[in-house]
Amino acid sequence: MNKYCLCFISFFFLFFFMLINFFMGVYFIMNEMVMFLEWEIISLNSMNLVMTILLDPVSLMFMMFVSLISSSVIFYSKSYMGSELNLKRFIILVLLFVFSMILLIISPNIISIILGWNGLGLVSYCLVIYYQNVKSYNAGMLTVLSNRIGDVMILMSIAWMMNYGSWNYIFYMDFMSNDFSMKLISIMIILAGLTKSVQIPFSSWMQAAMAAPPPVSALVHSSTLVTAGGYLLIQFNNYMMETMLKFLLMVSGLTMFMAGYCANYEYDLKKIIALSTMSQLGLMMSILSMGYVELSYFHLLTLAMFKALLFMCAGKIIHLMNNNQDIRLMGGLSLYIPLTSLCLNISNLALCGIPYLAGFYSKDLILEVVSMSNLNFLVFNLYYISTGLTMFYTIRLLMYLMVSDYNLLAIYNLFEEDYIMLKSMFILLFMSLVSGSFLSWMIFSYPYMIYLPFNLKMMVVYVTLMGLLMGILISNMKIYSLNKFMMTYNLSFFLTLMWFMPSLSTYGLNYYFLNFGQKLLKNVDMGWSEMYSGQGMYKIIKYYSLINYIYQLNNFKIYLYSFILWLLIYIFMIMLL
Repeated sequence: MNKYCLCFISFFFLFFFMLINFFMGVYFIMNEMVMFLEWEIISLNSMNLVMTILLDPVSLMFMMFVSLISSSVIFYSKSYMGSELNLKRFIILVLLFVFSMILLIISPNIISIILGWNGLGLVSYCLVIYYQNVKSYNAGMLTVLSNRIGDVMILMSIAWMMNYGSWNYIFYMDFMSNDFSMKLISIMIILAGLTKSVQIPFSSWMQAAMAAPPPVSALVHSSTLVTAGGYLLIQFNNYMMETMLKFLLMVSGLTMFMAGYCANYEYDLKKIIALSTMSQLGLMMSILSMGYVELSYFHLLTLAMFKALLFMCAGKIIHLMNNNQDIRLMGGLSLYIPLTSLCLNISNLALCGIPYLAGFYSKDLILEVVSMSNLNFLVFNLYYISTGLTMFYTIRLLMYLMVSDYNLLAIYNLFEEDYIMLKSMFILLFMSLVSGSFLSWMIFSYPYMIYLPFNLKMMVVYVTLMGLLMGILISNMKIYSLNKFMMTYNLSFFLTLMWFMPSLSTYGLNYYFLNFGQKLLKNVDMGWSEMYSGQGMYKIIKYYSLINYIYQLNNFKIYLYSFILWLLIYIFMIMLL
């Protein structure tokens, strides 16, 4: 089969699957339906192996979004990865990834959830190490080992759920809320969600995973892998302990703030977008921890659209820049690739929550609900400062890419726009414009009526304008202003490196264990155990065999020496007696 043929077949299959999910989702919402299917795979005596599938409006709409984004990514890859020898392998890996995600979405059973969850981890590792070099291998190991923590937590919760006689957690919603086992399971599920959704202290793998090709980032790090943790917590939201939810609120609020801050110090195009994804995931998880499950799900879906588009635009710019990712070496792109610049700007503005784009409907609602909630001042500030920081790094990015001077350092390939890439980007562009509006009608059956004082209502506008102003000022800094930053170099270094999290989660964890392992190897394996096992036994046996050999030489002196020795021993024994 031709490799391009596989691209088209995959694209049409996923697009058709998206349409089926969309119409089914609308039908289920209108009729308030939930479908629970059980497929008996094998029945042996009294043991049944049953595959359960839960179809409800939540899972159908999420499947629709995942299949739409993955179909666009595959169509985009036809051009972006067209020169690759292993395009077939890449498409098959993407399809496996989508299948794992769908298995996770439709599972009311924790056993089938772990299958989808492990599938996501394994295939994401294969995609991160796609460009086979040392950096990719290290990034892949950091990604897969960070995600293994979540896998272990789910496996432990499977063991605990054996107390109830079934792994279909959906049946236990009423009588398990105050149960000790369920509290323990909720702690494990929250930890699993934190690992996949790159919250503190598991944040470092997100930036490392940017070693993957941009189409992978568009799919994996926007709508599927990183949202899997959030979706799992949405499914388990009825079982969560209040103490753990407060912990989740604190952790996700700090992640949101930390990611927004670090993005302002970053110069790598893909890492800036990765940090903005982390910030939005923090927002999604924090509103979930406050009990607003529908709002969290709403933001999860709208985020997926403009984030995938943002990664696609970044991939195209990197492709045209001869694989250069440093935004300082770019500039004036709007003159040369206007349609790509249009997509990038609209997706960035949707991220900022500009009115009537996709991000506005979820972000504005979240911030107004936060303003109404009974929260402390710290959490309130974290939300609004993070919103201002989003505008800050977005405007900074746009100033570097679009407004600043044309830079001859990196631009080699700006011949023309690739229309295959643009077609897939326009699908997501359309969804970034309309998805917020139609989802708000579909998810919320009644309108939210929010009454706030004028200044509190305008708070979002105030912080957004402040972020806009700061972004413009930072982008226009000249060398005289930049040298002031040398005074706060250590602080800048701390903020750039995500509060030293990559170092802490790699060298910080590894150094002591590896050092201890080296000492163990030196003293035990190559020391005492050598002395008293292999090498030691060899030396002793060799020594005795040499003595035995000398005896067997039949030398007269040895016989005489032995005779005298034994005679002396005999005399000594007689004297003792």
